[in-house]
Parts: sequence; structure tokens; C-alpha cells
Amino acid sequence: MLEHIPENPYLLLTPGPLSTSKGVRAAMLRDWCTWDEDYNQGVVQDIRRRLVTLATENPTGYTAVLMQGSGSFGVEACLGTAVSPKDKVLILANGAYGLRMAQFLQTMGRPYTLLQFPETVQPDVAALTAALEQDPAITHVAMVHCETTTGILNPIEDLAACAKSFGKTVMVDAMSSFGGIPLAMDRLGIDFLVSSANKCIQGVPGFSFVLAREDLLAQCQGNAHSHSLDLYDQWKTMAPTGKWRFTSPTHVVRAFQQALVELEQEGGVAARHARYQENQRLLSQGMASLGFLPLLPEACQSPIITSFRYPTPDFDFLSFYQRMKQRGFVLYPGKISQADTFRIGNIGQVFPQDIHTLIHTIRDIKEM
Repeated sequence: MLEHIPENPYLLLTPGPLSTSKGVRAAMLRDWCTWDEDYNQGVVQDIRRRLVTLATENPTGYTAVLMQGSGSFGVEACLGTAVSPKDKVLILANGAYGLRMAQFLQTMGRPYTLLQFPETVQPDVAALTAALEQDPAITHVAMVHCETTTGILNPIEDLAACAKSFGKTVMVDAMSSFGGIPLAMDRLGIDFLVSSANKCIQGVPGFSFVLAREDLLAQCQGNAHSHSLDLYDQWKTMAPTGKWRFTSPTHVVRAFQQALVELEQEGGVAARHARYQENQRLLSQGMASLGFLPLLPEACQSPIITSFRYPTPDFDFLSFYQRMKQRGFVLYPGKISQADTFRIGNIGQVFPQDIHTLIHTIRDIKEM
């Protein structure tokens, strides 16, 4: 059957959606009934168990809730449910996705404080400590793990430990890191973690998921600002039966289950992390040899996506993008506001040989 799955015309070197395997794409070729036990118990509940196992060293007391929509839907559902109108969130932001959390809370009318850092600077424990000391009304601390605005990897271990020392609830947007960078919620003290199907698990777009401490989620009844995005209600419906409150993206969910199986077959998160690290190392070395310098220092560079500075003031990214696409690679425009950059991701069904081919292709295009 897999021989009849069409090949993609190019690799998506983006932070997601990303290039997927034939097995993941093939899993979408069957239709499913949302009421059927084979789907709810055999697929949805299996996914929920696998996610909790991936996210914790001791899964007792943790749960996974699947939510329709992209990763941003999941972040909004988590904030809107876990944060009551009486709470106050301190947001650590050094890019677009940290700032998006602030936009969500502003729209909801929920209290928050924004602790903003430059886009190329990691959030600072000393600054977090000072903010928590100055404002005892803060109840939650929210942050992004891998900020794909630049590709910076934020030190969630130190930041979460600091927040927990003050007794705060810790919320992490691990959209572009979960499944590709080892982490353990229970060890790090993360109470709520959000990611989505089309990132490092290497599924396809269509739903997000929230991993949470059950005892904290159980206290969230009635908090939600939205009926559709009520994470508590979704959990209460899904936990016993695997049933979603509203129509689930069945084909995408089945593909995600296949992606989780393939992650396990690859050797788990540690093995995938090692592949991503090798991809990023080869990418950085190869691009440097062609005159493309990374935006970030190596010490805070994630293995997910890398921002490169324009090699010359007159560099035409759109022309470069089109020529690369014609040769089989889709890149990503820059998002940073302080420098002219573009980004290249190396997650998904991408391997070191693909990076070698990419570098050869860029060299050929530069010499044209």
C-alpha cells in the first residue's frame, strides 16, 4: 500500500507543518466513526497514554487532553481554563509566541504582567525572581520553551525551578520542542504543557494537546472564557471514554497515533533529539561555509530551527526561496524585527543526507 503514497515534491524545512513519513500519510486513508470504540479506545486513549508517558518520568497524576485546532488554540484553551479571573499570569516573552500569550490574556480580560526580553536573549532567572518578589499577586508563570521566532532555546529548567520556589503554577508552550527535546514535567515542575500534532511528533496539522497535572486541572471547572475552548470540559468528557465533545479530526488523530509509533521505533525522544542535533550541526557548518551566519550564539541555539542573517544587504530572499523550492526545499521567512533573516528548520522526516543535499543545492544556486 505504501508504494502508492505519492512522494512530496519538496522537503518542508519549517517548524511545522513539516515533512511526514509515508506511514503517517498512509494512516489517513481510512475513515473513522467518532462514536466507535475502535477509534475512541483504540486510538484516542492510546494516544493520551503515550503522551503522558513521553512527558513524565512518573505518569501518575498527569493527564493528556486533545483539543481541536492548531497549537495556538491549545495555548488559549490552557490559559483560558487554568487561569481564573482572580489569578494573575507573569509571561516571559522573547519572541512572537510569548507575546501571543499576552494577546490571549488581554482579549480574555485576565490579569497578566509581561516580562519581555530581546528576541535574541534568553529569559533571566534574576529578572524572574525580582518580578515575583515585587508582585505577590502573581499566581502563574508562563513561558515558551523553543521560541521559533528565532530558534532560541529558553532555559525552562532554571525558570521553572525559580517559579516553583515561589509556589507558582508553571505553564510551558512546548509547541516546537515536545517530542524532539527530552523533558520531564514532573522532574521540572511543569504543571501545564502545550504542544501540537504537527511538530516534533511528526504528525500532520489538525489538533493540539495539553498535558496537565490532574489535581490542578480538576480545580478549573467554570474558569473557561469559551465553551469550545473549555479544557476542563474536554477532559471530563474525554478521560473516561476517549470521546471528544465536538467532532474530532479523525484522520489526523489516526496519523498522530502512527507518528507516535514511529517515534518509539526510532528510539524515542532521545534518539530523535540526537538526529535533530546532528541535522542542525551539519546545517550550521554548511551554511557558514557559504557565508550565511547564524543569528544566535551556539549556546542558546535550539536543534529545531535556525535563523540566518542575510549574507548581503541586497539579498533577495523571495527569489532565493523560489529557486530553492524548485530544487526541492521549502524554507521559512524570518520573523525577527531587529535583523534581516530567514529560517531553516531541520525537524520532521529530515535526515543528515537531506542536509548535505540542501547545502549542495544552496551552493549551486549561489554560484548561478
